[in-house]
Amino acid sequence: MNQPLHQFFSLDHRRLEELLERAIQDPLAINKDLYHQFRVGLLTHIKMEENILFPAAMKANNNQPIPLAAKLRLDHGAITSMMAVPPTMELIKVLKIILDQHDILEEELGGMYEICERLTKDQTDELLEKLQSITPVPLHPVNEAHFVLGAAIRALERAGYDYEALKNS
Repeated sequence: MNQPLHQFFSLDHRRLEELLERAIQDPLAINKDLYHQFRVGLLTHIKMEENILFPAAMKANNNQPIPLAAKLRLDHGAITSMMAVPPTMELIKVLKIILDQHDILEEELGGMYEICERLTKDQTDELLEKLQSITPVPLHPVNEAHFVLGAAIRALERAGYDYEALKNS
């Protein structure tokens, strides 16, 4: 079955994974330029899902929410909060675990992308055009304040993640 939306988002996941790997190639000196590109890319990816894909699927579903969307939105909030924190290898370890689990919910058989693909099958070309023309998310530099990590950890908890357990796994 041809699934261009699924392919579009899955390929973007791989692009972001590669960008993050390049940014942390030297764990003692995270490449800040590449990490910034990763942050912009990840937040733009979330923007595409939240502003285009999920609303289109909900509309095609008689304006009924897609049950999986609630969990993914919690994840998006948690991931977004982590993008405000200065990168450390500990933070990136946790982020990678969360992204891996999150991506499975979207990409797996019966996952969010397949659901959205099925519901919006008559709008694929229109949605792809919107997705390809979305503007990158403008970002501030990471926030060095001591409380930012704590705020991100609380966002992770709301999404069902335990930062301490993940960093020690």
